[in-house]
Amino acid sequence: MKISSRLMKIKPSPTLAVTALANSLKAKGIDVIGFGSGEPDFDTPDFIKDAAIKAIRDGRTKYTPAGGIIELKQAVADKFARDNNLNYSTSEITINCGGKHSFYNLMQVLLDPGDEVIIPSPYWVSYPSMVLLAGGEPVIVETGEDTGFKLYPDQLRQAITPRTRAFLINSPSNPTGAAYSESELAALCEVLADTDISIISDDIYESITYDDFKFTNTANLSDDMKNRTFVLNGVSKTYSMTGWRIGYMAGDESVIKKVETLQSQSTSNPASISQWASVAALTGDQDCINEMTGAFTRRRKLIVNSLNSIPGINCLNPAGAFYAFPGISGVYDLKGWKAVSDKYEGEHNSSIFTSYLLEEARVAVVPGVAFGSDNHVRLSFATSDENIREGIKRIGEAVQKLQ
Repeated sequence: MKISSRLMKIKPSPTLAVTALANSLKAKGIDVIGFGSGEPDFDTPDFIKDAAIKAIRDGRTKYTPAGGIIELKQAVADKFARDNNLNYSTSEITINCGGKHSFYNLMQVLLDPGDEVIIPSPYWVSYPSMVLLAGGEPVIVETGEDTGFKLYPDQLRQAITPRTRAFLINSPSNPTGAAYSESELAALCEVLADTDISIISDDIYESITYDDFKFTNTANLSDDMKNRTFVLNGVSKTYSMTGWRIGYMAGDESVIKKVETLQSQSTSNPASISQWASVAALTGDQDCINEMTGAFTRRRKLIVNSLNSIPGINCLNPAGAFYAFPGISGVYDLKGWKAVSDKYEGEHNSSIFTSYLLEEARVAVVPGVAFGSDNHVRLSFATSDENIREGIKRIGEAVQKLQ
């Protein structure tokens, strides 16, 4: 059967694949510790679940407008005003089937064939694929540990071409946890000031930051930047609602309208029950966020310190999100590495290391090459302290065998 050429350009999500593999091994009774999952391990707060149950009992189980119920749009607008000092009308907001869907829809609406989107690397695995699916060209700009995995203005300037349509910024970042300060964002926006380039601000990890980091985005900097910024967010990470599949987007009203037109011809509305649960999440008691972030703060210290104690591995302290992105290039210099690379015969070293850890240590991590950096792996610390201790212990023992 012939497959479309656009689908041949992309691969399945490696983060979901690693999680599925770990779960399948566990189902067979194999003791695997998984660091692949990009979702909080906490349950959805009860008051949100109660709102969903009430919606079912009240018969709110029918179609809604394709772009979401007005009550949820208003709750999102109130959230932006309350938390971000940003004023949006409900006509500038749309509700989508998860944060991933928001970005996918936006790419379909903004891009013509050959249009370029500047994406700093390391990047979330799905960004380049969704640009490609829209006929665009991802322009990857590498960052490294020396800059804290953050893009510098000169790098952005050099990446701009006449075909540049948009610049993407994910702060705090998946996979690195890097987060941009207001002054750093302002310096990037200076580069964009005399252009008509749109800015896509993926703020899905906005609420998960550490060390008194003050979150901001480009829409806060000026009216011009707000007019050009599309803010993407959702309830998945903030309220541990990954399976409820509710994302939202704010920006130029004409673009938002086209996003809703596209959605009306693809998914139709997000699940009605999930929408009502999200109204409760955004308008209810926000203490649940602090409870989760407190646990992530403790786990961050545990996993970073533990990784940095392993010879050949170094790990920066993430400013936000719940991922560690340790450098593993030192492992490639160990005397036992050649035997490992010969055994697993992979094209990428980080994938070889991932296979080695899964077989030797029964630990599942995501290879860094999936995020644009073959010298790293990603570990989610959205898991228990016990799993972190045991998992890093196993990784250390596996690396020790390569000494």
